[in-house]
Amino acid sequence: MNRSLLVIGSINADLYVEVPRLPGPGETIAGIDAAVRPGGKGANQAVAASRLGVETWFAGKLGSDAYAPPLRLALEGAGVETDLIEQVDGPTGQAVILLQSGGDNSIIVVGGANREWVELDERVHARLREVGAVLLQCEIPDAINLEAAHAARALGVPVILDAGGSGGAVLPALFPLVDILSPNEHELSVLTSLPTTTNEEVVAAARALQARGAHTLLVKLGARGAMLVPEQGKPVIHSAFQVNVVDTTGAGDCFTAAYAVATVGGMQPQARLRFACAASALSVMRKGAIPSMPNREAVKRFLMNNNHETDLAAYE
Repeated sequence: MNRSLLVIGSINADLYVEVPRLPGPGETIAGIDAAVRPGGKGANQAVAASRLGVETWFAGKLGSDAYAPPLRLALEGAGVETDLIEQVDGPTGQAVILLQSGGDNSIIVVGGANREWVELDERVHARLREVGAVLLQCEIPDAINLEAAHAARALGVPVILDAGGSGGAVLPALFPLVDILSPNEHELSVLTSLPTTTNEEVVAAARALQARGAHTLLVKLGARGAMLVPEQGKPVIHSAFQVNVVDTTGAGDCFTAAYAVATVGGMQPQARLRFACAASALSVMRKGAIPSMPNREAVKRFLMNNNHETDLAAYE
């Protein structure tokens, strides 16, 4: 079994501003704190996957500004292979994150170098032939995700697409090429124009997407947990773990990456969901996206402390 991953996606410099609440139109309020931290959906998922114990390559674009070197170092420090990162002229991708007390956030993303993809480098195509799965998101051009999905499909490499970054506007041509599509409940609602406030509604919306060519749906439900809706058979549900929420930034990325790690690791569906829910629960207990991604041992300890010690053999 090939337990390695290729992540193709975005990398950003995240400007965090802690605020007591969001300002209204024309209003100025005092911030509590500010910091620049590494992020971007692709980089978040690459770091999460690497820390969770699988060999991980990241293909992305960095700009020629001062943000680029520390972002590369952040990935390398987490054990991510970075030889597929290309530097381009212009600014690195950036995000402004307004973090409120209680962990809720509002995010503004400026694509920068992440929008400079023209086609996949031949080195990326070569790496696709040597990994257990490819993980995509929607903060880079649709054409690149489409090229990657076509190439992976031709090679028999499983494709996991996180719908985050799209606002729910995933290219329909990707549906039949993606083995696992992972939207959150809002993105699923936008994709289908259907409500997703109850589990029954989530299943109905997932089935509607499957009727349009999608395969397995992995739906992130926030405080309600997560649901796996296969093409055949009953949905699998896991409730969210109850933790002290500090910052939800990157939690969905952590979840999808953890599920990908569990998939290439050969876990059964219920164990995959439990592993991913545990990893994302740990991630919301710290500030930042990349800085909050847990390692595999932390997830195992968390599961043991939450009465899942009899299942730990699945996570070796």
